[in-house]
Amino acid sequence: MNVDYRNHKQDLAFENMAALPETIPFSFSYGEKIYKGFSCDALTFIGKIEKAQDGRKDVTLFYRLPDGVKVSVLLTHYYTHGATEWTVWFENDTDHESLVIENAQTEIAFQGKNARATGILGDHVNFYRPYDLPVDEKGVHFVSDSGRATHVYFPYFDLKFDHGGALLAIGWAGTWKSDFERTQDGCIFTAQSVINLKTVLKSGERIRTALFTVIPYESVQPQFAQNLWRSFYAAWNLPKADKEGNPLKPFSTCCLASDTGRPNSDGSISERHDTWKRSLDKMMSENVKVDFRWFDAGWYIAPDMRSPEPFSQDRDWWHTIGTWALDENKWPGDTFRQSVDYGHKHGIKTLMWFEPERVTDPDNMVKNFGYNRDWAIDMGTNVITNNIGDEACLQYTIERVSKVLKENGIDMYREDNNSDPAALWKFLDEKEGENRQGITECKFILNHYRMWDALIETTLSTGGCGFVDSCASGGGRNDLESMRRGIPLLRSDSDRTSTALRLSMTSSFNKWLPFSGANTKEKLEQLALTGTSDKYVWRASYLCALNVDSQFAEDPDQDFSILRFGLSEWKKVNPYLLKDFYTLTPWHSGEEKNGMTAYCYFDPEEEKGVLFAFRQEECNEDALKISLPFAKGLWKMTDEDTGDVIPAPEGEAEILLLEKRTAKLMWVEKA
Repeated sequence: MNVDYRNHKQDLAFENMAALPETIPFSFSYGEKIYKGFSCDALTFIGKIEKAQDGRKDVTLFYRLPDGVKVSVLLTHYYTHGATEWTVWFENDTDHESLVIENAQTEIAFQGKNARATGILGDHVNFYRPYDLPVDEKGVHFVSDSGRATHVYFPYFDLKFDHGGALLAIGWAGTWKSDFERTQDGCIFTAQSVINLKTVLKSGERIRTALFTVIPYESVQPQFAQNLWRSFYAAWNLPKADKEGNPLKPFSTCCLASDTGRPNSDGSISERHDTWKRSLDKMMSENVKVDFRWFDAGWYIAPDMRSPEPFSQDRDWWHTIGTWALDENKWPGDTFRQSVDYGHKHGIKTLMWFEPERVTDPDNMVKNFGYNRDWAIDMGTNVITNNIGDEACLQYTIERVSKVLKENGIDMYREDNNSDPAALWKFLDEKEGENRQGITECKFILNHYRMWDALIETTLSTGGCGFVDSCASGGGRNDLESMRRGIPLLRSDSDRTSTALRLSMTSSFNKWLPFSGANTKEKLEQLALTGTSDKYVWRASYLCALNVDSQFAEDPDQDFSILRFGLSEWKKVNPYLLKDFYTLTPWHSGEEKNGMTAYCYFDPEEEKGVLFAFRQEECNEDALKISLPFAKGLWKMTDEDTGDVIPAPEGEAEILLLEKRTAKLMWVEKA
């Protein structure tokens, strides 16, 4: 069953936008004039760049506004999936100030009956809860205004009609909004990045919009659209693994902070030069070696040259960031580099935590680290922002972080962001004066993408990763543009607690972002050292990033057999984790523990897959009837634990889970 996701019939209008620029679904106001599409007397066409490669075509169109300000639109069409995207740039390369730019938005009219906006909500508060909302006379509206793009809402949508629909995405790591409005013959989708943008551009300034993506489809097959998206995402959006351009494949990680025997408030604040080796040696001797050592917060010296310590009210990991210099009390000499080299020698890479958008104790940063006090923006809260929107601050930050990465041979840059920046952006806009609304966000987000690009170049230069780990207090920065540079090692900080929540998130989040990770323990609290780690939890944790939670040396009761089991079985299912994904039971919240959860990863080219079925701890049923949407004819499922074969004619079968809190892994193939 070779699924062909190409759909040229319906995507011709989007494919031909480069030849018919007036059809580009983008509008903006400049001064008092409204521009719709890119073909009008007031726009002067000045050039075009085309680049074709296997499966896609890129076209950039360049224009001048009447006063000479440049506008360009980058269009990309992916023939393999019928996907089209566009990003619009405004650049003032004149010697005078521009007129006001505002109302920059994408607006697409779709035809169809009974429009429904479907998708999932964000991480915080909503825990990726799915929604299915009719586009009625009130419409459907989303506004993400905190500055962390995916915390509350999620800028990925499936607009469904009775026959077909369209997949839509807004790729922007800041504020955004979207609206679905009913029309007489369908629905209008409107999307903006930088909410309420209204700014002039000074000479030399350049800003851009979000990356807007659309994939029309005609199929009404169950879950076709979500797998069209997953296939597009895996083929064209996942960053490359390394400088050779190899595809990104599943990998495992482990943080050693809980294995030191010292107090640990968060991250790896307890790790020292004398703690890591026994953990790695024990890991290897027990044959439970992971791919990455996860080196988290607390490794840096504080601006006043003191060590961060756990549970301190003024110098914990949170209160001491900004120096990006190793704490010599914890890591004297080159001991940290020695630990990284030791890992490399034994096939273990290192990822390292940073939080570059905050700074602490700026006066001592100036005194001891050559920092410019003007870069530290303090609005009187407990957060002082490092203003990477300023070019000099950006370069300072890149240089300091790159220095640590390069000197220590770090393979992966991990970034956190523990504050909402939107209020700061508004604060700095007001300092700019009249008609500068949104300019700070534009500069901040553009520079943030540039910073990631520079840091990826650094890790690639030493043989490391071609991607970063994207974290913003969990899942706050998972927009499509960011995901072309990074992956969420933890799709949510909350995903370190109950298995019920983990299954809930997998059933919703995996439809949109196929490469993410969770923990391998069930715990009452996110940072608890103890928790449950058994077959049930492990099978619920099999994602592309497997974050092993273990004390290798400190826990005398550590069951290494379950670690060997989990790592071994996870490696067996890896070939399927980026393939098609089918949910086979209704979604449930993290609080619901009285039902069944089942889902299947399926490779349509190999016609094989792996199915997971879970009977939750409060479920009173012992039989689960499943129906495989992709199966036609005679199929079978083989139980990984017992070897028993269950016939599945036309994909219909019944799975028995005779005890509460049990998990089945079944191999699916044609009979």
